[in-house]
Amino acid sequence: MQQLTVNELKARLDAGEKIRLIDVREPDEHNEFNIGGTLIPLGKIMSMQIEDIEDCKDEELICYCRSGQRSMQASLMLETLGFSRVGNLQGGMNAWRETVTG
Repeated sequence: MQQLTVNELKARLDAGEKIRLIDVREPDEHNEFNIGGTLIPLGKIMSMQIEDIEDCKDEELICYCRSGQRSMQASLMLETLGFSRVGNLQGGMNAWRETVTG
């Protein structure tokens, strides 16, 4: 699993790189503030309810949450499920808000 800082992710998104963002927070957190990721709460990933991304096993996926802890768990689980290019956003949306939108 790759670890990315918010600055690294922002630079890659700004450069137009093809990255699929996965928001593993709960719907209310996602609705409050998000950076365009597909919402798949951690509970769904842990129970292998990943139909929305099943066909993305060879794409680069970057998981994010509020602080980086749930997304780390999700990233590890996705790797176990056969996803080959998974990353975790260090610091999550807390770091994004402080660094990028601050």
